[in-house]
Amino acid sequence: MTPAELNRAIHERRFPSLLLLYGEERFFLEETLRALQQSIVAGECRDFNFNQYHGDTARGAEILDAARTLPVFSPMRLVVVRDIQSLGTADFDLLLPYLADACPETVLVLTADKIDARRKFYQHFKKYGELVEFKRFYENQIPGFVRDRARQYGITFAEEAMAFFCRRIGTNLAEIAGELEKLVTYLGDRDLVDLSDVRAIVSDTRTDNVFELTNALGRRAASEALRLLNRLLIDGTPPLVLLTMMTRHFRQMWKAHYLLAQGAEKKDLVKGVGINPYFLEGLVEQARLFPADRYSLIFERLLELDMALKSSGAHPAALLETLVLQICHNKIGI
Repeated sequence: MTPAELNRAIHERRFPSLLLLYGEERFFLEETLRALQQSIVAGECRDFNFNQYHGDTARGAEILDAARTLPVFSPMRLVVVRDIQSLGTADFDLLLPYLADACPETVLVLTADKIDARRKFYQHFKKYGELVEFKRFYENQIPGFVRDRARQYGITFAEEAMAFFCRRIGTNLAEIAGELEKLVTYLGDRDLVDLSDVRAIVSDTRTDNVFELTNALGRRAASEALRLLNRLLIDGTPPLVLLTMMTRHFRQMWKAHYLLAQGAEKKDLVKGVGINPYFLEGLVEQARLFPADRYSLIFERLLELDMALKSSGAHPAALLETLVLQICHNKIGI
């Protein structure tokens, strides 16, 4: 069962007796849990018909006892066991027979970051229940998430505002949802988000300045890149963090350069590079500023600098400034 299928089932009040929610994207997993609670044990009946346990402290016997207890003043009972992967082996074995004979009045929901599909318990669970995986969201999926959430709030983004919002907010879905709520409050009766709204509400972070630094490097804008580099170093950004972000940016540019040479279309570039679609055009323009044979030389220099920054006698600011000038003035390897 997919997350979308489970959402439809909850909406239609079709609740599987056995549910295992797992995966890296905790935001949607937790949201689904809340939806199950609101649909199954909302209101006053919750106190009598809802039990929650944690795998590292729970015991199989108490979970079984809760799952087999009939609901009170309600047609259904909800039992949640978080982080089931931490449950002891003996407790897993104790729960195993229940899977084939689950109480029809109980919805037993287990959660986990990841599961070992080879384990007997999970194989049996798949046979009798529903497994729902919440896969991690990637950067190029964020605009779609923002648009969908904004639509639920009855607001839309101007194109420039959307690009700036996605660049500034990152990929943490919980943070994105929080910033959208702040925007809705800030807008009042308005329903269009413009650039000034995003600048006013979404926190200015060091990440935004790092993004500007890597873009300046990609455009070979030496003066701007040096200014941003010095500001970040003064603000306390670790030199190795800056080098890591530079390396990531040039890796994306190199991929874009290669794919362009192969005649790749926009959708293939977005997927191949792993970039937010709003930033693809700028990255492509930057990638074309560097000949194909320069990328390997740049990466050799990045590796050298990584080793130098990790040595005790390194002077980070001087080393990074030299790198910036070499890249922007095309002096690497000469």
